[in-house]
Amino acid sequence: MPHHPFKIEICVEGIDGLVAAQQAGADRVELCASLLEGGLTPSLGVVREALLVATIPFHVIIRPRGGDFLYSELEFASMIGDIKAMRDLGVVGVVIGCLTADGEIDEARTRALVDAARPMKVTCHRAFDMTRDYRAAIEALVRAGVDRVLTSGQRDTAVEGIDILKDTTAIADGRIVVMACGALDQGNIAQVRRATGVDEMHFAALKTLKSGMEFRNPHVGMGGTAIEREYEITVTDEDAVRATIAAVRAA
Repeated sequence: MPHHPFKIEICVEGIDGLVAAQQAGADRVELCASLLEGGLTPSLGVVREALLVATIPFHVIIRPRGGDFLYSELEFASMIGDIKAMRDLGVVGVVIGCLTADGEIDEARTRALVDAARPMKVTCHRAFDMTRDYRAAIEALVRAGVDRVLTSGQRDTAVEGIDILKDTTAIADGRIVVMACGALDQGNIAQVRRATGVDEMHFAALKTLKSGMEFRNPHVGMGGTAIEREYEITVTDEDAVRATIAAVRAA
């Protein structure tokens, strides 16, 4: 049985996603920008607005760029600065992750981020899934004082990672919250919950809408994207969030 009260967190991009998630019954939100890159730090304006409209807690991802989790000194300094800004705004939690080049949790940097964050809660994101040894990574996160780890069991999906998720939960033994993720939906979330006994679950339920733009320039795709992408918007699907939450609550 889990050592912590069961909660469901929804990963969202921006204010509208936060509102959709809370209306659909989420317990908490991870607030991001650029989910196409796996989530980057949202702007201060977005966070301020989120604080005005949120009726549930939200944690802010602190990730200065896409790609790996091996950061330069300047990137790391920016992470410390972003964490302090979130703390000063009154955000309740942040989501971080730093690795060494040989695939271990960077304990020194993780501890520094945790220290900068307090009294906020601190989650380690799926940088954990990119470590060489998940057992050693759990111990490193516990030593660094991290409150929660987000993981798909070091596989692309939680279903594929069930065995590692189960073992991770056993190793954690209540010392750190284990939050499962990885292509969770209405059809599989209850299975993963029953098989692993994780403390919390996390998913993004996204859908693509056509842009409301009437004028469209056929000659320009911004940022190297296909022109079609310029006229699409990815949003949180409130109905899918609600259905997936109902499925796991019924398990």
